[in-house]
Amino acid sequence: MRRILVLAMLLAPFLADAQKKSKPERYARSITADDMKKHLYVIAGAEMEGRETATEGQRKAASYIENQFKSFGLLPGNHGSYQMKYPVYRDTLLGVSLEINGQEFEPGKDYFVPLNSNHTASFRFGEVVFAGYGISDSTRDDYKNIDARGKLVMVLTGNPPGKTATPQNRRRFNPYTKQDAAMQHGAAAILIIDSHLNHMTSLGNMYVNAYSKVVRPNSFVISEKIAEQIMGDDYKKAKAAAAANTTIGGAYPAEVNMDFSKSMISMESSNVLGLLEGTDLKDEYVLITAHYDHLGKRDTVIYYGADDDGSGTVSVLELAEAFSKAKAAGKGQRRSILFMTVSGEEKGLWGSDYYANHPVFPLTKTSVDLNIDMVGRIDPSRKIGDSTNYIYVVGDDKLSSDLRVISEAVNKKNPKLELDYKFNDPNDSEFIYYRSDHYNFARKGVPIIFYFSGLHRDYHRPTDTPDKINYDLMHKRAQLVFYTAWDMANRDTMLKRDRVLEIPPSMR
Repeated sequence: MRRILVLAMLLAPFLADAQKKSKPERYARSITADDMKKHLYVIAGAEMEGRETATEGQRKAASYIENQFKSFGLLPGNHGSYQMKYPVYRDTLLGVSLEINGQEFEPGKDYFVPLNSNHTASFRFGEVVFAGYGISDSTRDDYKNIDARGKLVMVLTGNPPGKTATPQNRRRFNPYTKQDAAMQHGAAAILIIDSHLNHMTSLGNMYVNAYSKVVRPNSFVISEKIAEQIMGDDYKKAKAAAAANTTIGGAYPAEVNMDFSKSMISMESSNVLGLLEGTDLKDEYVLITAHYDHLGKRDTVIYYGADDDGSGTVSVLELAEAFSKAKAAGKGQRRSILFMTVSGEEKGLWGSDYYANHPVFPLTKTSVDLNIDMVGRIDPSRKIGDSTNYIYVVGDDKLSSDLRVISEAVNKKNPKLELDYKFNDPNDSEFIYYRSDHYNFARKGVPIIFYFSGLHRDYHRPTDTPDKINYDLMHKRAQLVFYTAWDMANRDTMLKRDRVLEIPPSMR
């Protein structure tokens, strides 16, 4: 055993020196537009049905990615498995009714019930309390002169006139915030008045926490017709007063019967992990990620998600193959590389969050996450520079002073793209830094780079199809990630973690 250890110690400097002298260009050239196109027409094909999380289409996509990882010679990245499965839940409506003063209203027409934010319960009330926009914070208190304890509260949806919802304040006006305000003031249930009712469905949105830590008051979203049924002529006056932030509120006698019941369906989704072991630094890791899920189907209409994020998914596949070819040629990288495609991004960054909280390999030993999400198109709003040769780079200066220096040096040598930092601005109105999977690793202290080519008119539409991808530009962007990962995987030390992540209040 001692002889083996001594030999390994003697070989380590040789391996490190040999790797430094290796030329990555040969392997970068194996990342081609044609190969990316071949993969993308499968990943974003009709058979995958839009790859919605916890659906058969998503499972087919996972199987395809797993088979590609196997063909490249990657090891299973999750304790002997290529897939890391995690639970997903969905609610099914069993029954709902709303009766006011003996009149039964029709669900889906007169009102609807958000399944996820409600629990099975029945209520009987003799009065309804109107509380304006239902806001209760440092800027406005619609509950100031109201006793809501044990009562049914009725509020207006959205934001008051002149109080535009922005990325910074949008949470003030969402239904959950209104429920929370009602709960804080002791309300038993809440009616939210909305002139634009959503279609009633028997299925709720998916979620990942089986049991909520907070049980909010049940909320029914009702039409103005129902509000007028309760308040009569006072409704329009009270609505105007709430808009002007003048005296509002008051109790209105009404016999209200509310019944709601649901069941919970347990489902499953997965991330796909392939590991390429390193040499002398194999217990340190470079993480390369993209999300392979999309929006699925709406009735018979498929949301193909070619750019979002089929482009990132096939980039990961091409990078995995390129590094595998280098290793097969005796030029294997020093650090291990974990190639991971995650699901649930479109639902709320679920897959990356699950891995970040259940890491297979220590995040303290993970030098960097290079995340690729939407790299196949040209941003039509970009009016500066060469829009045929660019990539948006986000987050490279947030946690490590090393990262931007390395990224720019690598790009300057090859492939010489324009690195655009537009979305890296702390005042970015789109909050791009917080909207893709890298953010869950950044929260844990892992330095990240997010590669992104911008939004376009097909974003989150059925028209995001493979025929609209700029494959020549996409493969150059993937090559940039390859060269950057090559440096990260072979440098002598892990990246410094010498900067603190700053999270805006609205994102906490």
